[in-house]
Amino acid sequence: MVSDDIETAVEGSELPKRLKDEVYRVIDEKDIADTETAVRVLDRVERRYLDTRVDPLDPVGTVSAQSIGEPGTQMTMNTFHYAGVAEIDVTQGLPRLIELVDARKTPDTPMMTVHLEDEYAEDREKAHEVVWKIEATRILALGDVSTNVADMLVRIDLNEETLEERWPTVSHTEEVTQEIAETIESKLGVDTVTPEGTVIEFGPEEPSYRGLLQLVEELRDVVFKGIDDVSRVVIRKEKLEDDREEFVLYTEGSAFGKVLDIEGVDASRTTCNNIHEIYRQLGVEAAREAIIEETMNTLEEQGLGDVNIRHLMLVADIMTNPGTIESIGRHGISGDKDSVLARAAFEVTVNHLLDAAIHGEVDDLNGVTENVIVGKPIKLGTGDVTLRMGSRREESAD
Repeated sequence: MVSDDIETAVEGSELPKRLKDEVYRVIDEKDIADTETAVRVLDRVERRYLDTRVDPLDPVGTVSAQSIGEPGTQMTMNTFHYAGVAEIDVTQGLPRLIELVDARKTPDTPMMTVHLEDEYAEDREKAHEVVWKIEATRILALGDVSTNVADMLVRIDLNEETLEERWPTVSHTEEVTQEIAETIESKLGVDTVTPEGTVIEFGPEEPSYRGLLQLVEELRDVVFKGIDDVSRVVIRKEKLEDDREEFVLYTEGSAFGKVLDIEGVDASRTTCNNIHEIYRQLGVEAAREAIIEETMNTLEEQGLGDVNIRHLMLVADIMTNPGTIESIGRHGISGDKDSVLARAAFEVTVNHLLDAAIHGEVDDLNGVTENVIVGKPIKLGTGDVTLRMGSRREESAD
């Protein structure tokens, strides 16, 4: 516990609550009992905090745009493998940055990082139970499909070992075969026959070669276990900060809400690269955090991690300010600006000016862009200060 003098000094400082808590934590950890030493630490922290604060009337938007845009020109247009998971391709670099600021509804390469809890994170067999609940299991993964043209039948020879692997909690393969047959009946609307243990046969209602081939095509799309949108799951052992090891799952495809409901999944650490899915499941604050995290990770992977995170926080704040996710473009933030000239300066200039003329819009010239266009000083920094010159007699009369 800190002394009353130290507490008085900390609470009397200009630091925000988060930094005050951090000062208390450091004083406790370092066991600083001397008030003078604690106050010296506090003064250094407070000075650093005040030095890093933005001055009033600073053009923070322009500074952020430059700070992100300039390093963005150094980024490559390539798509890289996700770090450490060779089998899964994830869009990185400039395409990923564009994806984020455009707030695309679906990323080019949707993926999830699924963390597990308790014994599922430590035992590979238990982790695989979760894998088969997530990864979409289709018929070609379960056995061989062939067609009997003479009898107009589709024949499925299921692999017994695969069934035992993907349905570890079911004791008899006959039960799994029956479950697969029932799924085929409900999805394809046919009557199935299981003449032997792991063989399933069925055919079209009206015997025809075309109907037989169509059934085979439809059969390939049926999902018998797992989540339809997740085509593959990679399992990997990773080391935690406390040197413990745990299994982490990486998925090709994303279904964030469904994964959070699966037993064994740690919902507090699981995430995905689709900011709209995070918004739908966890709300706008979580989406804001995801935008910051994804943008920062994209820059760091390109060796541009020295971009201050506060610039990215400002972008995320603007994108999520309405309570939904807005893109930064003519269909989002830039297209919604009050200033006609600012909208026209961004894209489709003639359309904006024509619409403004038709509707008789007025531009108050409050922003940076519109003042630069008309050649006036911008209303920020020294440009926001108005000076009036008068005689001393006038001043005393005032």
